[in-house]
Amino acid sequence: MPDLTPRTRVGLQSDPEELFAGGGEMGALMRATDWSKSALGPARKWPQSLLSAVNLILPAEFPMVVAWGPDFHFFYNDRYRPLIGDKHPATLGMPAAEAFREVWPELIGPLFERVLRGESVAQEDMLVPLERSGYLENAWFTFSYSAIRDDCGGNGGLFCAAVETTERVEAERRLTTLSELASQAAGVKAIDSVCQTAANVLERNPIDVPFALLYLHAGEQVRLAATAGIVAGESGAPTDPALDDAAGWPLAAVLRDHSIEVVTGLSERFGPLPGGPCPEPAHTAVVMPLAHRGSDPVYGVLVVGTSPRRMLDGKYREFLELVGEHLTAALANARAHETERERAEQLAELDRAKTVFFNNISHEFRTPLTLILGPIERALASAERTLPEEQLGLVWRNALRLSRMVNTLLSFARMEAGRARARFAPTDLAAFTADLASAFRSAADSVGLTLDVDCPPLPEPVYVDPEMWEKIVLNLLSNAVKYTHEGRIDVRLEWRDGEAVLTVADTGVGIPEEELPRVFDRFHRVQTTHGRSHEGTGIGLALVRELVDQHRGSVTAASRLGAGSTFTVCIPGGTDHLPAEHVEHQSRPFSSAAVAPFVEEARRWSAADSRDADSESVSSGAAGASGGKATARILLIDDNADLRRYVAGILRRHFSNVETAADGAAAIAAIRAEPPDLVLSDVMMPGLDGFALVRELRADEHTRAVPVVLLSARAGEEATVEGLESGADDYLIKPFSARELLARVHTQLDMARLRWSAAREEIETEKLRETLEARDEFLSLASHELRTPLTAMRLQAHILARLADDERSRNEVVKLTSSIERMGDLVTDLLDVSRITAGRLKLSPEEVDLVQVVRAAVADVPSRERRDDTQIRQSLPDAVVGRWDRGRLEQIVSKLLSNALKYGAGQPVEIGVEADDARVRLWIGDYGPGIAPAEQARIFERFERAVPAKHYGGLGLGLWTVRKIVEAMGGSVQVESGEGQGATFTVELPRA
Repeated sequence: MPDLTPRTRVGLQSDPEELFAGGGEMGALMRATDWSKSALGPARKWPQSLLSAVNLILPAEFPMVVAWGPDFHFFYNDRYRPLIGDKHPATLGMPAAEAFREVWPELIGPLFERVLRGESVAQEDMLVPLERSGYLENAWFTFSYSAIRDDCGGNGGLFCAAVETTERVEAERRLTTLSELASQAAGVKAIDSVCQTAANVLERNPIDVPFALLYLHAGEQVRLAATAGIVAGESGAPTDPALDDAAGWPLAAVLRDHSIEVVTGLSERFGPLPGGPCPEPAHTAVVMPLAHRGSDPVYGVLVVGTSPRRMLDGKYREFLELVGEHLTAALANARAHETERERAEQLAELDRAKTVFFNNISHEFRTPLTLILGPIERALASAERTLPEEQLGLVWRNALRLSRMVNTLLSFARMEAGRARARFAPTDLAAFTADLASAFRSAADSVGLTLDVDCPPLPEPVYVDPEMWEKIVLNLLSNAVKYTHEGRIDVRLEWRDGEAVLTVADTGVGIPEEELPRVFDRFHRVQTTHGRSHEGTGIGLALVRELVDQHRGSVTAASRLGAGSTFTVCIPGGTDHLPAEHVEHQSRPFSSAAVAPFVEEARRWSAADSRDADSESVSSGAAGASGGKATARILLIDDNADLRRYVAGILRRHFSNVETAADGAAAIAAIRAEPPDLVLSDVMMPGLDGFALVRELRADEHTRAVPVVLLSARAGEEATVEGLESGADDYLIKPFSARELLARVHTQLDMARLRWSAAREEIETEKLRETLEARDEFLSLASHELRTPLTAMRLQAHILARLADDERSRNEVVKLTSSIERMGDLVTDLLDVSRITAGRLKLSPEEVDLVQVVRAAVADVPSRERRDDTQIRQSLPDAVVGRWDRGRLEQIVSKLLSNALKYGAGQPVEIGVEADDARVRLWIGDYGPGIAPAEQARIFERFERAVPAKHYGGLGLGLWTVRKIVEAMGGSVQVESGEGQGATFTVELPRA
C-alpha cells in the first residue's frame, strides 16, 4: 500500500534536479553548485520558504533577486545576470556585503536593513556605482524591495525586482544639454559670447562633461575662449597654447586633418583633471574640430573630458559629437552676424569715402570744364569759328551738361559731408520761382508740352538760400519734362497755413505705387518708368530732399502709373525754425547761372531732334553704296540725339547704309522687319535697355545670329563680363575713339561672315555624315543578305566534295570551297565595318591563352594563303593568359597572319608573343616589299592599302578592323617597315 502521507517540506528531497527545476543558465548553475560547502549548507536542508523563493525567481522573465538570512546571501535569475556584469558568477550565494562592497555601507546595506525591519522599499532611477566592468561604473536602477517570510513567520530575507535605467537616464540628461545648447547659443551674435554660453550649458552637466575647453582658431594661433569645470590657465587649460606642443592637446592635428582625437592618460600628461561629481580624476578626453564636416572654415577646437565612471562608447561619443555640431552651428551663425556687421561698417565707411571722393573729383572737374567752356563760348561768338557750327554746338551742349552734373555732384557731396552752409535771406519767392520756371517754356514748347506757371505774390518774404531754391525748382522741372511725353506741366506757388507751398504737377508716365517711398533715395532710379532719356545720375530728387531739409521744410511725391506725378515742397515762413547764425536780413539779387544747362539738356530730349536724326539716317541709307563704302547695313540705337549724330557720322564715312533708332522698342520692330548686318546699341535706354534688347534678339530664331555690339559708360571688368554674358558679341566702353569704334565694327562684320561660312560648312559636313551613315547602313544590310546564299553555297560545296570521284573533280571542289570561304571573309569584313562605325562592336572578355590562339591560327591557315608552303616561324612561350574576347583575339591574329602571308612573297613569316605582368606583345613580320614611311599611317584607315589592289586584291579593311578591335580592347597596333625591308606589325594589349 503506497505512502499517502503528505510531505510538508521540499527540503526532504535530496535530488538537486528536483530542488532547482528549470531556471535556464542560473538554474543549471545552482544545481551544479555544492551548497554543502557554503554557509547555507546542503540545499536539501534549506528552509522551505527559501527554496520556494528561489524557485519562484529562476524561471521569471524579469530581473529578480533573493537575499536570504542575516548576511543576505545573494541569489538571482538569468534576467538579472547582465546587470552585475563581471560579478557573475562569484556573487551567487555570496553575502551581499561582499558582493557589493563598493556601495554596501552607504547605499545598499541600509536599504536591506529597513526591509528586514518590515518596511517595503522602492527607488526610481537610483544611482548605484558598480564595479562590474573592471572599473567603478555609474549605473541607474529602478527597483522594489519586499520581505520574505521564513518558515517560522519571521522575516527571513528580502525579494527584489529591478530594472536598469542607465540608458534612459543618460539619454534624457544628454538631450536636455543639447536642447539648452541649441536654444541658448543659437541666438547669440558674438563669437566669444557663444563660447561662454556654451560653456555655461556644459557646466550644468558635469556627469557627462566633467570639464570642457573651447579654443578659437585664428591664423596660426588658438586662444582659450571659455572653460567649463576647470579654471583657465591651470594645468590642462592653457590660454594660448602652442599648436606644436607635443605634451599638450593635439590641436594642430585636429585643425589640420579635421579629425577627432581621443586622448588618454590625462593624469600622466597634465596631472589630475576634474572628474565632475566623481572623486576620481578624468582619464580620457575627446578633442574635436569645430567645423562643418570636411569643410572650411575651422572655427576652433572643443576639448571635452569624459566621466571616469563611464566608458567612452558609441552613444557617449555621438553625444559629444552632437555637442560639437551644435556649437559649430552657433559659431557659424555668430560669424555670419559679425561678418554682416563688419560689412555694414565697411559700407558706411565706403559711403563716407564716396562722399569725399565726389567732393574731391567735382572740384577737380571744374578746372578743365572752365578751360573747355571758355574757348568754346568764344569760338561760337567769333566770326572765324575754327570748328563747324554743328560740332561746336555739340561740344558746347555736352560741356554744359557735364558742368551741370559736376555741380550737382558737388552740391550733393557737400550735403552728405555736412559741409553745406545755407545762407537764408528774405526772398520774393513768387517772382524768383516764376522767373526760374519761365526759363523752361522754350524747352517745353520744343517737346510739345504746355507749361503753366501760377505764382501769385506771397504775403511776406520767405527766408531761403537762393542758390539752393534754384536747384530745387530746376531739378523738379527738369524731372517733369523728362517723364512727360504729352500734356502739360503746372507750377504753382501759394501761401498755406504759414508755409510757402510749391507744387510741380505733370501728366507724364507716373511712378508705380511701390516705388514712391524710394523716389528721394540717392542713386535710386525707377526702372519701369519710360522717360525721354535714360541719362542721369539718380541723385536729382535726393538732392531736392537734402536741400529742402536744409530749410527745415518737407517734400512729398504723389503719383499713379500712367496718370502723372505731383511733387509738393513746403517751406515754413519766418525764421524761428532756422539757425540764427545762418540767417541774413538783406535780400540777394536773383541769379540764373544754373538755368542754362538744365534748359539745354531738356531741349536735347526734343522729339524734333530724334526725328531729324532718324530722317538723316533714312536718307543716307537710301543712297546705296557709293564712293567705295562698305555695303553692310548697320543699326545704331541710342536715346541721346547728339551721340546718335556723332556715331552715325563716323560710320557713314565708311558704310553706305547706317540707320538709327532712339530706343530699344523701335529698334526691335526695325530689326524684325529686316535684320541688319550689325547692331550697335547703348545699354542704358528708357523702356527696353541694351541687355533686354540682346535677350529679345537671341530668343528669336530669325535674329539670333545678328551680331550686337553694346555701348556703355559703365567701365570695369564686371560691366564688360555682364555685357558679354547677356549675349552681346562685343562691349565698347565710352568714351571711345572713332578708330576703336570702326575696328570693332569691322571685326564683328568679318566674324559674322566667318560664322556664316562655318554654318555652310557645317551643313555640308552634316550632309556628308548622313551619306556615310547611309553607306554604312547599306554595307550592314548587304552583308546580312549575302550570308544567306553563302550558307547555301557552302552546303552545296560539301555535297559536291562527297560526290567527287576523281582527282580533277576534287580539285575543282577545293577551288570552289576556297572561293566561297574568301567570299565569307569579305562579307564578315563588311559586317564588322558596319558594326564598328555604328558603335555596335561588343566584347565578351574571358580567360584566354594567347599562345593557344596563335598556334590554332597557324594550324588553320588556308592553303590558298600559305602558297609555296611558306614557312611560319614561331617564337612562343608555354602560355600567356589574359582576359580578352576570344573571337576577336582570333580575328586579330588571323588577319595579321593572313596579311603577312599575302605580302610576304613566299618568304618566311615570323610570329611571336612576349608578356609581363600587365601587358602582352604580339608581333608578326614578313620579308615582303615593305611599306613606304609616308604610307604607314594611312594603311590603318578604311579602304586603304599601301600597294595597288590589282596586285594583291582585297577591300582594304583588314588592318582598319584590327586597329579598331585592338583599341576597343584598350591596346594599340603599330607597324615598322621600309621599302624592300618587309613589315612587322606589333599589337600590345593589357592582360586585364
